[in-house]
Amino acid sequence: MSYVYKTMKSPIGLLKLVGSDAGLAAVLWEDDNPKRVRLDARVEDVDHPVLVAAERELEEYFAGKRKAFSVKLDYQGTPFQKKVWNALLGIPFGETRTYGELAKQIGSPAAVRAVGAANGKNPIAILGPCHRVIGSTGKLTGFAGGLEAKALLLRLEGGDIAGVTVRKSDSMKQSTFLLG
Repeated sequence: MSYVYKTMKSPIGLLKLVGSDAGLAAVLWEDDNPKRVRLDARVEDVDHPVLVAAERELEEYFAGKRKAFSVKLDYQGTPFQKKVWNALLGIPFGETRTYGELAKQIGSPAAVRAVGAANGKNPIAILGPCHRVIGSTGKLTGFAGGLEAKALLLRLEGGDIAGVTVRKSDSMKQSTFLLG
């Protein structure tokens, strides 16, 4: 399959949109690990209809004018990953689920870590709302775009996180977000 890309500015940084005639295959972060999502998109096509539609819908989302996406998605992954990613699509705007809840939803309640790993490999950020998945303790955990971006996306959606606080851990050198 032949993939093309375009970039777009957003409130959470530069995003790289990757797609084909089959649909949107990835929304990647500016500093995304190239090993996380392996799609060979070497050709820039700023006019590709799938990418133009995805950019428009993302701009509307960031402007608070869109709660659901209609652009066709072209997930590339293992059958288990696709099962998890399809479950993500069922998490309503402004709501969260835990990794455990997702594991139960897909019929694999003991596969919490595998669900977390699949979530971390989700190639279609934002549209495949992996930012809506939180830890069982209510902490915002693991997000390829960074925890600050995850918190911003959840705030944008007006979820139950009005009281999100940020604590910097000197020993871990990363932010911890707590719900409450």
